[in-house]
Amino acid sequence: MSAREEVLASVRRALGDRPDPGPPPRDYEAAPLVGTADADRFAEAVEEYAARVHRLPAGATADEAGALVRSLVGDAPAVVPHDLPAHLVPPGAVVDRPDAPLGVDELDATTAVVTLGRLGIAATGTVVLDAGEGQGRRAVTLVPDHHVCVLRADQLVDTVPQAVAALDATRPLTFISGPSATSDIELNRVEGVHGPRTLDVVLLG
Repeated sequence: MSAREEVLASVRRALGDRPDPGPPPRDYEAAPLVGTADADRFAEAVEEYAARVHRLPAGATADEAGALVRSLVGDAPAVVPHDLPAHLVPPGAVVDRPDAPLGVDELDATTAVVTLGRLGIAATGTVVLDAGEGQGRRAVTLVPDHHVCVLRADQLVDTVPQAVAALDATRPLTFISGPSATSDIELNRVEGVHGPRTLDVVLLG
């Protein structure tokens, strides 16, 4: 037996007692889930990351959505993008404008930020921003310690490939899966190092 054959025989022996791999991986090209199952799955996945989902029914009014956002922000100093819908702007919020962007010190003086989102991914509990309407600059969503992001149920997709297909890759994309967190070499979890340590997702519908 040649050296090559000996090596291959050893590999076959080692693989002979491997456990049953189970069913094949899920088909990530499957059609998106629809209706309440999609929203339920998204909410469950978001909460696995120690973030929170607050749901309002499809018939909720602008006043109800605004009241929920205000209750989440509380009395904390907040910043909002210039084009956030007026009913979602907390009282006294500082507005970040394209022609007069807030500086680092001004952003650092805020505690919360309220934005819209571009997409939500049910499989991973991820919120995606692309700097579109109501989303603001990336710095605005990274500096404050508390991010309140508003999404509609019809903005949810099932999987990451479906999200990628729906997004414009030339835009500045930010994928948010729970609060910012990292671990040191001893696996001690630290939150808020690279972004907000608290994430609240308001899901309409």
